[in-house]
Amino acid sequence: MKKALIALAFALSSAVAAAQDIVKVVYHVNTGVETAAVILNNINNELNASPSDKIVVVTHGPGIDFLLSDAKDSKGREFSGQVSALAARGVDFRVCHNTLQTRNIDAGKLLMETKVVPSGVAEVARLQAKEGFVYLKP
Repeated sequence: MKKALIALAFALSSAVAAAQDIVKVVYHVNTGVETAAVILNNINNELNASPSDKIVVVTHGPGIDFLLSDAKDSKGREFSGQVSALAARGVDFRVCHNTLQTRNIDAGKLLMETKVVPSGVAEVARLQAKEGFVYLKP
């Protein structure tokens, strides 16, 4: 019985240590499609180097543009495939409701991998202050 308890305690401490090793990162995006390809590449590179990282991309202002259906880069390539591939790897994409409202954009025009949050800047602050995310502004 004592050996079983020691084994259980070791397993729990290992699980806690592993959970603490996960890096949580919020990418703050408020620039247009001209920078989106670089940002998506940065995220892909991070996941290749550290697959267990938890990444949330928070967008507002012109930063939401690459998450609109049919959005394309300067070479005419759609972003939907890259976004879908990253979402399949666990990346969350969040879009500012205030931006949608101010720019009169229907949320139905967003890629299906997105989630609308009330405020992009408030979401960035909440993730940092309450959930321990580190901040990246590519």
